Amino acid sequence: MIINVLIAILLLSIIIVAHEFGHFIVAKANGVCVVEFSIGFGPRLFGFRKGDTDYCIKALPFGGSCRMLGAEDYLEDGASDEEDEDGYAISAVEKRSREMLKKYGESRTLEQKSVSARIAILAAGPLFNFLFALIASVILIGTGGYDPCTVDVVKEGTPAYEAGLREGDLITSVNGRGIHFAREFNFYEMYHEEETLNITYKRNDEKFTAVVQPREIKDKSYKIGVKFTSDMRVAEVVDDSPAKKAGLRENDKIVSINGTQLKNANDLTDLIKASEGADIEVVVERAAGQRSLTMKPEIMEVSGWETGMICYGERVQASPIEAVGYAFCDTGYRINTVIELLGRMLTGRMSVNNLSGPVGTVSAISDVVGESRSAGPFYVFLNIMNIGIMLSANLGIMNLLPVPALDGGKLIVYIIEAIRGKAVDKKVEAVINFIGVVFLLVLTAFILVKDIVNLF
Repeated sequence: MIINVLIAILLLSIIIVAHEFGHFIVAKANGVCVVEFSIGFGPRLFGFRKGDTDYCIKALPFGGSCRMLGAEDYLEDGASDEEDEDGYAISAVEKRSREMLKKYGESRTLEQKSVSARIAILAAGPLFNFLFALIASVILIGTGGYDPCTVDVVKEGTPAYEAGLREGDLITSVNGRGIHFAREFNFYEMYHEEETLNITYKRNDEKFTAVVQPREIKDKSYKIGVKFTSDMRVAEVVDDSPAKKAGLRENDKIVSINGTQLKNANDLTDLIKASEGADIEVVVERAAGQRSLTMKPEIMEVSGWETGMICYGERVQASPIEAVGYAFCDTGYRINTVIELLGRMLTGRMSVNNLSGPVGTVSAISDVVGESRSAGPFYVFLNIMNIGIMLSANLGIMNLLPVPALDGGKLIVYIIEAIRGKAVDKKVEAVINFIGVVFLLVLTAFILVKDIVNLF
């Protein structure tokens, strides 16, 4: 368990350091003095100084920072032995910054650089996250292959069958969107379940088109009131349902029912139906370990939509050139996924409870590493790379959001300056940043409490 958590922290830290390195390298290229580049947070453990920059390792092995002259945040560093002219203790980083200001004046501060240089420096962090995701994707696909969107099952009499689709067909686009992976198609189908699907596919290297109109179905049987993913992880728990009353939570993984180990989502559905209303013992896995929950399935009528086709996404090997090409597609897919899910949260079509902070993220990574270890080191490696791609794309997009105190908020200010031809009033910017910091602190506190509660 401890090793899994350490691996999770290391992965998340690498992704954050990659982000900060983007700021660092572009700041250096534009002549901005970087006072400190650190790995971790909190008190300094050790490091060295090269040129004007202090490179150091800090006590809390989580993330990192790039402190640029004129743009530092001194709040979390320990104080030095010095005081300012008013008798207040100053942090070690602030002391170094004052030394650099005496040495260079304002010429090497971030704010004295051209607006285009400042935009480039801020944008470099998220861009390096996308670059990290791309490199990781090349490694993942190069070693583990990719999942072409091959149709594995088409049930007779369903919309997909009647539209002409058959097992073995390769789907290449849906509603004008290029499809390169089975998970890409499954994601689209999940969040556009009622939409007509205009599908382009290949059969024996010949291109065809089909129009699939999903059919509404109603299922009345014994259920526990959950929606789950293909790997039996709980996506949603219905209020006042047997699952809710028993204590089942989002992101729990259902391991077994009445002692029967589950192989796929169909096993889960079949075992619940077969209970015929009798109590069932459901073993679930969450960060704090496995636990057993007793619940009594109830007759429920659930409506949904079906196309009648399934794409499992079995991986196939790719040549080195193919791996690079598919890695670009994969990175684009991850970025688009984050954007679409964020859009759903902002419009109320998805609960903010799906958000996770550092605690929840480390917990989720730890769970995946633990589940993969029985399959061998290679599968642990593949899963770590897969999570790393997703998290890096996520961090890049989140930092580009136009929220004050994030890179995106500052970018908006600089873009406005570029359009107006003059800087935004510092007092106005300070107020906006203060509001942004308060918002982020409240959101962080909410997510932290939620993540901690979900551990148990």
